[in-house]
Amino acid sequence: MTGTVDEALSYEQARDELIEVVRRLEAGGTTLEESLALWERGEELAKLCRRWLEGARARLDAALAEETGDEDTE
Repeated sequence: MTGTVDEALSYEQARDELIEVVRRLEAGGTTLEESLALWERGEELAKLCRRWLEGARARLDAALAEETGDEDTE
């Protein structure tokens, strides 16, 4: 595991890797050290996914506010 998440990962890439991390953890059979590294990677990926989703929400909110503002000027 790298220790940091590549910020260039798309939401879909980070989500898919997170799914794989969870699958590996749930399957078991890893050492304690491997499990900890997987868990840490999963936490980083989850944070990246959260940032992507928060950014998308902000863009949607801005678009909706702009749309509402346009309706007010008509």
